[in-house]
Amino acid sequence: MTDRLPPLTALRAFEAAARHMSFAKAAAELFVTPAALSFQIKSLEEQLGTPLFHRLNRAVSLTASGKSLAPGMHDGFDALNAAWKNAVRQTNSNTLTVTAGPAFTAKWMAPRFYEFARAHPEIDLRFSASLRALDFTRDEVDVAVRFGVNKQDPGLWSHPLSMEWVTPVMLPELADRYPTPESLCNATLIHDESIEFLTPRADWAAWCRMMQVDVDTSHGPRFSGADHAIDAALAGAGVALGRRALVVKDLHDGRLVAPYGTGIWLQAGFRFLCLAGAENRPSILALRKWILAEIERTASVTEALTLTHIEDIPDK
Repeated sequence: MTDRLPPLTALRAFEAAARHMSFAKAAAELFVTPAALSFQIKSLEEQLGTPLFHRLNRAVSLTASGKSLAPGMHDGFDALNAAWKNAVRQTNSNTLTVTAGPAFTAKWMAPRFYEFARAHPEIDLRFSASLRALDFTRDEVDVAVRFGVNKQDPGLWSHPLSMEWVTPVMLPELADRYPTPESLCNATLIHDESIEFLTPRADWAAWCRMMQVDVDTSHGPRFSGADHAIDAALAGAGVALGRRALVVKDLHDGRLVAPYGTGIWLQAGFRFLCLAGAENRPSILALRKWILAEIERTASVTEALTLTHIEDIPDK
C-alpha cells in the first residue's frame, strides 16, 4: 500500500457507489458501464489493501474501511464541484448574484434596481432575498448585504455601508394630526420586531424615554418583517419607527415624513460582503460604488435629524 492518492476516476466511482449503495445507479450517474465502475472500485481496493464493499446478491454495503472513507470523499467532491462552479461564475463577469434580507431587498434594492440597470446595462443583476447563514461558494452568491453588529468574517472582504438609525415616520397628512411627540398617545404605533435582537433595544419605549414623553407603547400592530411595518405606515395605518435604509427613499421623495426630527443611532449597520480577493472584480466594484453613491444621494435625510446614540438613553 502507498500513500500516493489513487486516480480521481476510481475515487469518484467509489463516492458515487457509496452514496447510492448501488453499483448500477452509480454507473448510470457517471455514464459508464457497471463493469467499468466495478473495475475502478476493485483497483481502489487493491491499492488500499482491503475491501470497501460487501458484495451481496442484489445489493452492496460498506465495510468498516468504506465507512471511514465515504464521508471524506463526499465532502471532497462537493468542495471540488463548488470550487469549479465558483471559478466558472467568476469568469462570467456579466452576471452578478446578490443576496440581502427580504426587507432590504424590497425597500432598498428593488426600488432602485432600474437605476443600476440603466447605468450598467452590461451587468445582469440577480437577487436572492434571504437571511440565512451564507456559504458564498456553495450558494453561488457574489455579493451579500447583511445587517448586524460589525464583525470579522474569515475568508470574506467586508465594507461598511452605513450605520442605522430609527425615527418616527408617517404619511404627510398624519403629521397634522400628530404635531408633537406628546400627541402620539392618540396614534396607532406600528412596531418593527425585526431588530429586537439588538441590545439595548431601540424601540418605541426607548424613543419616548429619549423625548421624555409619557406614551403607552404597549399597543399597536407588530410586524416581524421591517418592510411590512413600513408598508403599513405607507398605507396610513399609523406611525412606524422606521429604519434608515428602509425609509430613507420614502423620506427623500416625500411619501413619508419625520416631523419630530429626532432619532436613535443603532449599534448596528449594513455591510457589503464578498469573497476576499473578489472585491475589485469589475461588476462587484461597480455595484459597491453605486450603492455608496445612492447612500450619499440621500444623506440629507440623515443630516436633517438630531440623532442620539442608544447607549446614551437612560433605561428609565
